[in-house]
Amino acid sequence: MKDFVKIMLASAVGFLIAQVILSFVAMIFFVGMLGTVLNSVSSDKFTLQENTVLNLRLDGSIVERTPEEDPFTSLLSDDFPAETGLNDIVSAIRKAKKEDKIKGIYLDCRSLSASLATLAEIRQELINFKESGKFIVAYSDTYTQSAYYLASVADKVAINPQGMLDLHGFASTPIFFKDALDKLGIEMQIFKVGTYKSAVEPFTQNEMSAANREQVASYLNDSWSFFRKDLADSRSLTEEAVDSLSNTLTILQTAETLLSANLVDTLLYETELKAYLRSLLALDEEAKIPAATVADMKSVTSKILKKTGNTVAILYANGNISSGNGSSDIQDKYMVNQIETLRKDNDVKAVVFRINSGGGSAYASEQIWKAITDLKQEKPVVVSMGDLAASGGYYIACNADKIVAQPTTLTGSIGIFGAIPNLGGTAKKIGIHIDEVKTHEFSDFGNITRSFNEREKEKMQAYIERGYDLFLTRCAEGRNMPKDSLALYAEGRVWTGNQAKEIGLVDELGGIEKAIEIAAEMANLGKSYVIFEYPKMRSRIDELLSPNKEELAAQTLKGYLGESYELFMILKDLKEQDYVQARIPFVPNIR
Repeated sequence: MKDFVKIMLASAVGFLIAQVILSFVAMIFFVGMLGTVLNSVSSDKFTLQENTVLNLRLDGSIVERTPEEDPFTSLLSDDFPAETGLNDIVSAIRKAKKEDKIKGIYLDCRSLSASLATLAEIRQELINFKESGKFIVAYSDTYTQSAYYLASVADKVAINPQGMLDLHGFASTPIFFKDALDKLGIEMQIFKVGTYKSAVEPFTQNEMSAANREQVASYLNDSWSFFRKDLADSRSLTEEAVDSLSNTLTILQTAETLLSANLVDTLLYETELKAYLRSLLALDEEAKIPAATVADMKSVTSKILKKTGNTVAILYANGNISSGNGSSDIQDKYMVNQIETLRKDNDVKAVVFRINSGGGSAYASEQIWKAITDLKQEKPVVVSMGDLAASGGYYIACNADKIVAQPTTLTGSIGIFGAIPNLGGTAKKIGIHIDEVKTHEFSDFGNITRSFNEREKEKMQAYIERGYDLFLTRCAEGRNMPKDSLALYAEGRVWTGNQAKEIGLVDELGGIEKAIEIAAEMANLGKSYVIFEYPKMRSRIDELLSPNKEELAAQTLKGYLGESYELFMILKDLKEQDYVQARIPFVPNIR
């Protein structure tokens, strides 16, 4: 027994010593790695050179904005899919226009993922850049339709002699889960208001309803009309020619055919394209082309901005609307706190509320609406709509002083629904049986192992209808329209920004710069103001060191799930009993 105790004590001490040694080694490794990265960052600090080209690499996905880079970003890059912030791209192009050392832009077109309104924002900045007289050259082995839309503004559009170019028009391909849910024994009990409120269709049908097909066809065709006109104007084609080419499956045509159709200007290999760039820059044949990336341009500043008494705040609201106090997506308590901070800040004279959301929780939307109402009493509030500002996204926008949207923004969708799953069939399939004892008729209301009875259905539908009436009232008051007139454009109908302007849901067409100009004008700031963005984004190292790992998990999950992330968040909301939703169809799935 004595030997046994000795052995146990020796093992315990040995284990503790090993833990201390391993912790010490890990600490040394961490400090060494940190020093190496910091030295690398400090030694590789970017300096703008003469005859520089802005290398605008169109690759990966473009989001509203991304966190500031930190020393560990490069170490984590393999785990985080490539994303570029729209705000960083716009800023880089504007700086390049003003900087004498930058002579032009090289559009390096690769696999680009971005929605129509985001593309329109970047495209307009490129057009503005050309006013400087500097060149824009575009090149790709394979142009996606999105990348080509941006490349079409270039002075010279080059393609690999064996390259491909995709121009196919627009399509929406929603996914339906009804049969899959039936096989799993899951019944989705739906309560909604709005003929066009199609967000629930993936759970209840195997194809689009006639009303949904009508609205999707309408906003696709309207969006295409702007896309087609822009391409036609940039490439000196007729709109009919663009339509005709879109029906030829251009991605399978030869590069020579693309050239003869005037979709591109020249056929070059990448080495030949770089030789062409050297000629524009008057560089020697073998000289290295000085280049600056979007990330490099962050360190190029004309002056250090300081907060002054004349500040226009840009408040970003991006993602699914839900109840909570976190900074990922649009969580009501966190967003209300941000709005209240801006309301109390005397230096902030006007707020641009940048919304990119298909909606979410009706309750959370109401809380944010109230905070915007209070903010508007003290300073101008101008909404700038991104790719989406629909359903709950429109709810939080409707009370602003002015609403600005891109022609291809998807907005409206004024309607709500409730979706409560019944998992009774699933339970039976796996041999689970549920019994109950209750004291009152509705004691077990919300039990997800049985269907609603008729009285519960009546009360639930009445609750949804009251919510819809409140939504309609908020929008009518915010837009200063008679409620019955607004009701004609509600019913859950999705509109483009262009259509929304025609029916009074939107005031102006344009991007975030237009919204800033309007906000500054309303606050009587003239041209003397500075712009600051809120909320402050945390870097990935901040997320790693934060005791709340939920935000880091959300960033990671969003990166890997892509468009499916929105559907995941809806299911998460339903699981957490936030059954009443004001949102657009889960994934518009436009390509």
